[in-house]
Amino acid sequence: MQQGSLLEMTMLKLFGIVFFCGLLSPSQEVLSGLSCAVSPGAMQNVLSDAILQNGLLQQHLQGLVLPNIMGDGSLLSSPTSITGLHLVKVRLPKLSVVLLPGIGVQLTIAAKLELSGNCLVGLLSELINILVDVKITANIKCTNFESGTVQVVIEDCLCVLGTVKIKLLSGLLSLSVNEIVLKQLTATLPGLLCPVVDIVVNLVNIQLLGTLNAVIPVGTAGTIHYRLASLPFTSGLFLGLDLDGAVKQVGGSIIPHDSSASTLPPLLDKLLVLGLRQSFLNAVLSLLIQIPPQTFTCTPEAFSGASHLQEAIMTLIPAGCSTCHGTSPLSIKLTLSGNPLILLEENKATVELSVMIQVFIKRLDGPVLNLLLLKADLSLNVHVSIAGGRLVLGLSLGSTSLSLKSSDVGISNISILEPHCSSLLVETLLPLINAVAGDVGIPLPNVLGIPLIKVDIQILAGLLVILV
Repeated sequence: MQQGSLLEMTMLKLFGIVFFCGLLSPSQEVLSGLSCAVSPGAMQNVLSDAILQNGLLQQHLQGLVLPNIMGDGSLLSSPTSITGLHLVKVRLPKLSVVLLPGIGVQLTIAAKLELSGNCLVGLLSELINILVDVKITANIKCTNFESGTVQVVIEDCLCVLGTVKIKLLSGLLSLSVNEIVLKQLTATLPGLLCPVVDIVVNLVNIQLLGTLNAVIPVGTAGTIHYRLASLPFTSGLFLGLDLDGAVKQVGGSIIPHDSSASTLPPLLDKLLVLGLRQSFLNAVLSLLIQIPPQTFTCTPEAFSGASHLQEAIMTLIPAGCSTCHGTSPLSIKLTLSGNPLILLEENKATVELSVMIQVFIKRLDGPVLNLLLLKADLSLNVHVSIAGGRLVLGLSLGSTSLSLKSSDVGISNISILEPHCSSLLVETLLPLINAVAGDVGIPLPNVLGIPLIKVDIQILAGLLVILV
């Protein structure tokens, strides 16, 4: 359709960015690091805010000037010319979205355009005001996904004029003027509106692109690059997409994460559902939780857990070790072993973490004496919340499993050390982990600019779900 060609190009750019988020059908499996679901109502609100409520459409239609309208007249009417016809105001603009199963999206923009100009009928010149209803409807389909992008095809586009109300300053309106105006506006107005809409949509395009393709820092440790991972899925009620989150260390390589099949829960009356898979969260945690080794001396001013651990260890040292019972205080070194691992079960999240605990004596006249090398396998309870667009993890100790790796002085039974090691780790290491897991947190994609407020969080098997 000729009058819709420019509008097709405009909508192609808009929907190439905007209409990627929604909900997969209950049986639709998704395989990327993240998936999101946005209701048609939420999408409509976002686009209405960006195009209409912020005055963007009014601003760029303000300079619209229509060609002169000329009428030759007849035996019963004088020649008519309307010049300087321009847009005064966009009244009552509305935007609506309908999802087309198996096809794509139908977007409708409706508004009343107030036009003004000069009308010359015969020898009488006066102001003319025109109020015309305009409705633009476009059917959009996504296709050809490649490297985070999709091609969007306009299968049909229609621009229709509705009621036209004409008012002359004198109040005298001939039938010929009404017919001339209606005919000329129907022929010219759709083609003039499309280039302006193209400008508006390109500006919205830039704004919304950043919500789907963004590199977000994770503290100072690295970044997450969010982008579209597959072709959008369209049902009659929802639009669905997968997002990939590439986790990269600063100055290093991408941290890989496996993807396993999972499904999102029903959207119901929510605006947004965002699902984060366990494998993706593990990749981010391995970047986020990088605590350097912590070494301290068991002096009276040290942590109480360290003092109690020292007292317990001294009772285990064989009597024949003279060096062990000297005046030098014990030193303790804590080192993370391997990467943290988050486990998502129904209504429960835990983080498994291993810590090497080295207890030694620094001797002035010889090498370091290693009293004990222990491995503590921790199970940390996780409280999940959202703050400032970030996923915040609050960790608390659930359980500790202690094993002996080596002892230079022959200690073999460590059963009494477990509670003291647990207290030591709660005092020294856990606050450092919470400082990054809670204070820094995991930045989330700002999908369509929908704020993550008043959220509900569901923990499913292998999937963390955020509902807005």
